[in-house]
Amino acid sequence: MEGKQQQLPPPGPAVPGAAGEERRSEEGKDEAGGGALGRPLGPTPSQSRFQVDLVAEGAGRPAEEPRKASGEGGAAGKGSEEAKGRFRVNFVDPSAGDESPGEPGGGSSEGGNVSFQNGGDTVLSEGSLHSGGHHHYYYDTHTNTYYLRTFGHNTMDAVPRIDHYRHTAADLGEKLIRPSLAELHDELDKEPFEDGYANGEEGTPAGEAAATYAPDSKGVVKFGWIKGVLVRCMLNIWGVMLFIRLSWIVGQAGIGLSVLVIGMATVVTTITGLSTSAIATNGFVRGGGAYYLISRSLGPEFGGAIGLIFAFANAVAVAMYVVGFAETVVELLKENGTLMVDEMNDIRIIGAITVVILLGISVAGMEWEAKAQIVLLVILILAIGDFVIGTFIPLDSKKPKGFFGYKAEIFMENFGPDFRHEETFFSVFAIFFPAATGILAGANISGDLADPQSAIPKGTLLAIFITTLVYVGIAVSVGSCVVRDATGNVNNTIVTELTNCTTAACKLNYDFSSCQTGCQYGLMNNFQVMSMVSGFAPLISAGIFSATLSSALASLVSAPKIFQALCKDNIYPGFQMFAKGYGKNNEPLRGYLLTFLIALGFILIAELNVIAPIISNFFLASYALINFSVFHASLAKSPGWRPAFKYYNMWISLVGAILCCIVMFVINWWAALLTYVIVLGLYIYVTYKKPDVNWGSSTQALTYLNALQHSIRLSGVEDHVKNFRPQCLIMTGAPNARPALLHLVHAFTKNVGLMICGHVHMGPRRQAMKELSTDLAKYQRWLIKNKMKAFYAPVHAEDLRDGGQYLMQAAGLGRMRPNTLVVGFKKNWREGDMRDVETYINLFHDAFDIQYGVVVIRLKEGLDISHLQGQELLSSQEKSPCTKDVIVKVDYSKKAERDTSIAFAPSSSERTATLHKEEDEDGKSPTQPLLKKDSKSPSSPLNLADQRLLDASTQFQKKQGKSNIDVWWLFDDGGLTLLIPYLLTTKKKWKDCKIRVFIGGKINRIDHDRRAMATLLSKFRIDFSDIMVLGDINTKPKKENIAAFEEMIEPFRLHEDDKEQEVADKMKEDEPWRITDNELELYKTKTYRQIRLNELLKEHSSTANIIVMSLPVARKGAVSSALYMAWLEALSKDLPPILLVRGNHQSVLTFYS
Repeated sequence: MEGKQQQLPPPGPAVPGAAGEERRSEEGKDEAGGGALGRPLGPTPSQSRFQVDLVAEGAGRPAEEPRKASGEGGAAGKGSEEAKGRFRVNFVDPSAGDESPGEPGGGSSEGGNVSFQNGGDTVLSEGSLHSGGHHHYYYDTHTNTYYLRTFGHNTMDAVPRIDHYRHTAADLGEKLIRPSLAELHDELDKEPFEDGYANGEEGTPAGEAAATYAPDSKGVVKFGWIKGVLVRCMLNIWGVMLFIRLSWIVGQAGIGLSVLVIGMATVVTTITGLSTSAIATNGFVRGGGAYYLISRSLGPEFGGAIGLIFAFANAVAVAMYVVGFAETVVELLKENGTLMVDEMNDIRIIGAITVVILLGISVAGMEWEAKAQIVLLVILILAIGDFVIGTFIPLDSKKPKGFFGYKAEIFMENFGPDFRHEETFFSVFAIFFPAATGILAGANISGDLADPQSAIPKGTLLAIFITTLVYVGIAVSVGSCVVRDATGNVNNTIVTELTNCTTAACKLNYDFSSCQTGCQYGLMNNFQVMSMVSGFAPLISAGIFSATLSSALASLVSAPKIFQALCKDNIYPGFQMFAKGYGKNNEPLRGYLLTFLIALGFILIAELNVIAPIISNFFLASYALINFSVFHASLAKSPGWRPAFKYYNMWISLVGAILCCIVMFVINWWAALLTYVIVLGLYIYVTYKKPDVNWGSSTQALTYLNALQHSIRLSGVEDHVKNFRPQCLIMTGAPNARPALLHLVHAFTKNVGLMICGHVHMGPRRQAMKELSTDLAKYQRWLIKNKMKAFYAPVHAEDLRDGGQYLMQAAGLGRMRPNTLVVGFKKNWREGDMRDVETYINLFHDAFDIQYGVVVIRLKEGLDISHLQGQELLSSQEKSPCTKDVIVKVDYSKKAERDTSIAFAPSSSERTATLHKEEDEDGKSPTQPLLKKDSKSPSSPLNLADQRLLDASTQFQKKQGKSNIDVWWLFDDGGLTLLIPYLLTTKKKWKDCKIRVFIGGKINRIDHDRRAMATLLSKFRIDFSDIMVLGDINTKPKKENIAAFEEMIEPFRLHEDDKEQEVADKMKEDEPWRITDNELELYKTKTYRQIRLNELLKEHSSTANIIVMSLPVARKGAVSSALYMAWLEALSKDLPPILLVRGNHQSVLTFYS
């Protein structure tokens, strides 16, 4: 027997010093057990299984075992115990390829990873086990003493291990599969479950894509927190602003407000940094940076929207930084009089050349890019140092330009604001804020970090801290050394002492009063103040080059990485081609090319003043969503939200998100609105497309929490007749087996009431249990794909009646419980086993006992189309019950008609083909067509009856046109018979149908009865086109119809008058469904009424789209199943679709407000 046991994990720490012994004993055992040759060299996921054989009494043991046992010490005596019920594990150690030739058998070369499970049944190394066509190594687990060290007893249970929790066999390590519950729990001679997926871990398309790409770990470049995050973030935050605009901001806002501006920007970035750290430490982070963090937290809708604009923003940011660089170069060329064409075209030429060089560095690989970043950082730090040194050496030559060294007078004068040229605090803030962005530069290359969980928080927060200190330091120092206005004219020195000096320059013996008309120097007028102050001016130019190029390089790397992650998840199917990666590092070369083209395009436009605010807003939108993600995840209270980084607060994150939104409007209101519109548009698009992904987002968690809270709140409210809704439990079997039943009920429950598709699995319990779990996910997904607002509820039971009772008693939650049982009419009841009819009718009795209403739906063609699904596969699969990898599994058992699809249907005597394992590669069922057509196998043309059945099964999906819904409200059941047709007419497909009401009455009171019914309907506010009072209901039916009825029931009669009393009693006891003569006489009037009603239905309602009629009730224990079934048959035969409805006799309609 091949019980497919999964690979088990290695131990906790072994006994010190024992690893060598264990390995040697392992080798000995391997050699004794059958040689150590021919092992597979590397594990593959499919190998993670092993065989368990029962070892016979006195089975031969390896010769070295006694020596091994004594060498191991401790439990040596166990070898002599009886071998009854022992396991033997057939085992291949795949790590043999790692060992030296002298060690043919042991663990892998990493040492110490030969593993034993819970004192377990297997020894294995880190590789997977395999029971394929290689040599098997037999381990007699009962006597292998070193297993007994774990917990001191034999067990197959796996000890906790990280590899059991992995998603895919990526480069981090192989996913191992712990033994399933079935393998531990089921009897040994049975087949265990085949599937190995834990809750919700079946591969998504993205997960599968990741699994197929398992890169060779040799040669992959992974960065630590300093090189990967800190350096990158510092370079990105220190932009060109530091050297060109910071001095101007100090001049406009003053030292005090400048520090406030920097502080406000830092508050926003720090809160975002904390939020990023929280998300990044809540589980393993893959490549994709901000997109990955947001999409895995808030779901694909927000993630897809932000991922696209964030990647685009980074691509355009490349252009922005390169143009900043080109402008500085052109300024230098202009000073030296060496312009090539003119200013604008020179910027384009230099920009294009620069971006090509940057692309070359990026494409050369992350290692080169990281080296380039280090060089640029060194230049940048030297430039900052150059400025700081320069502030301490005031030269007389610089004084006319406004630089005097650190002076208290200058500090006091520059402390307050002096806004000019219509600048305000917020306009200055808007100019500075982009200089604070760039905090996600490290997170954006999350896939290239060795340990993103620790690197992102450390690197990002430290970078924010260092860069803020430098910004504040430079703002204060430049404000303390340089005056706001200076002429640059040496002749403006004051020779005579002035007594009424107001400006700091005046006190320092300079007269810059002429600057009211405008000067070239000073904080306000000269953007190159830092070059002027510095000790060595060219170094500041190098710093500007370094700041712009490093930011451009970081953005050029970030954009393709984010875009690649977005494309891998297949949220926008059109971009799938950009998901492909090349080389060891899975480099997105196509993404690099696209980013290059976008950047080049915007460089050639060279109108960046318009684009800059949009870019800033795109970045801010992603910051806002990162902050909101943390708030949302905390609010949803999902057990999966447990970040290792603890220094965050959900309310501070919410404030951060709001601040980001406010700052967007402060920077540029129209750009903010444009950003909102784009994000909203993309969000709506992705929501509409519904990508087939499941990332356990906080949106799901919050949806669950809301549903739970509302359900609990609802259960505290008493039912009220005004709020009555038909909540239907439909006994559909497999939902795709009876589409007409499903669509008709869905027509009156959609957006009104609950709809649960009940499916009773019968037959062998073990097989049914396997089907329950696979069917639950498969059919629920089928319902969603087919836009059915319904739940699927499978149960296992001995027969249909038990299953129905379980569902009626247990289905639903709180107030959301079914109150109406809907079944299909059992069309073939005369041909099948009458015990099935007994069960079927008892289902009605049970429903009435539990105070349910009952609806029986009959189509003359029938309801069940399951025998038409996959019919061409029946013959080939029927003979092979043990075949595993079949596309369509067929229920071939004798009980097939009672198994899987419930037997109310036309062809339940035929075998039912249920599509079981029709799954995509990603483990999910596709949307299945109602009729499965296999192009490969020749399908026989359908016969006429089957074709009609198929056409009838789709009739309720079409618009119904101008026709009638005939309501035969013969008995007052509380109003359900009237409510269902009314609800139908409120739906789009049925809105043109008119309700005609038929009631029973007396010949001499027809007008009175019609007026009374019209009054009642108008009080109920239900529109009707006509009311017909039938005075001839109790007329005796036609003789031929009575004869036909008697012929129909003849095979089911007891005829007790013709038999001896004892024989008749015994027969009635064995076959309780038989119709007695006494019963037939007693209910003669009722029988005639059903036959007569059928005549009237044919006369008045043969052209109706649908008939809704009161269901006759049979007294429990008095009317036999066969007679009741015959009544239903006689009443509903040869008619348009008919619903036989009986409420639970409690009012469901009211005319009170």
